[in-house]
Amino acid sequence: MFGTRRTRGALALGLLLLLSGCTGLFGGGVSDDRLNQTPPGGDYEWNASADVHITIHQNTTFEGVYDAEGEQIQLYRRDGFGGRNPVSARAIRYQYPNGTVIDGSTLRERGGVSQNNDAVTITFPAGNVTGDKIAFTAGSSAKRFALPTFVDGDYEVLLPPGRRASLPVFGRVSPPADEMSEPDGEDRVHITISDVDRGSVVVQFYMPRDLRILGIVLAIASVIAGGGVVYYLRQIRTLRERREEMGLDVDTEDDDFGRDPPPGMG
Repeated sequence: MFGTRRTRGALALGLLLLLSGCTGLFGGGVSDDRLNQTPPGGDYEWNASADVHITIHQNTTFEGVYDAEGEQIQLYRRDGFGGRNPVSARAIRYQYPNGTVIDGSTLRERGGVSQNNDAVTITFPAGNVTGDKIAFTAGSSAKRFALPTFVDGDYEVLLPPGRRASLPVFGRVSPPADEMSEPDGEDRVHITISDVDRGSVVVQFYMPRDLRILGIVLAIASVIAGGGVVYYLRQIRTLRERREEMGLDVDTEDDDFGRDPPPGMG
């Protein structure tokens, strides 16, 4: 009977894991609403010359347009324990080599879109051909973009309006940028990175006003610290004066008693 209970418990636990998706054996569905959302910019940069084109928006989202290498792509982020988590990709689009663009639900029917605990897997309907592209939108952080290198080649990253990445400590681009430019008429920095073939692409950026605010805070802190030093020195001086008034600080070097010989020796 004890063995039967153990067996039932194991079966119940296994069923619970399967239902919760913890085993990752079965791919989860992706809703049509999520697949067919409108990209934040209205449409994707299909005509970008780079192999990967990333546009980062102010509302902590980004759009990615990737050359469709091979027959499928897996979208994931690495966690702090060496594992992988799926990118919450939405507004998915696929462009055939002839320029025809289909939405996410059509892509799922003709190729495939599925998600499990590790990644979102997109299978391309045209197979392994040259010239097709895949695009999606996902969340990012307010001042940092980071994503594994899903596709090798040249990357172009557009920062949100008014952001910069050139000042060390506050800004960082990895792999190092070949060029950072701000085309005329645009308040956006374009970052070009050539021949990316491993690791992750990381861009940390800032707003110039953040530096001004930091400067003001440091100036105020310096004034407060300086005031504290002055107050401390004044307290020491006041204490010294009080000791002298109370006769606690007596200089005996000039005292006549100190210069006379001991009694009986004079």
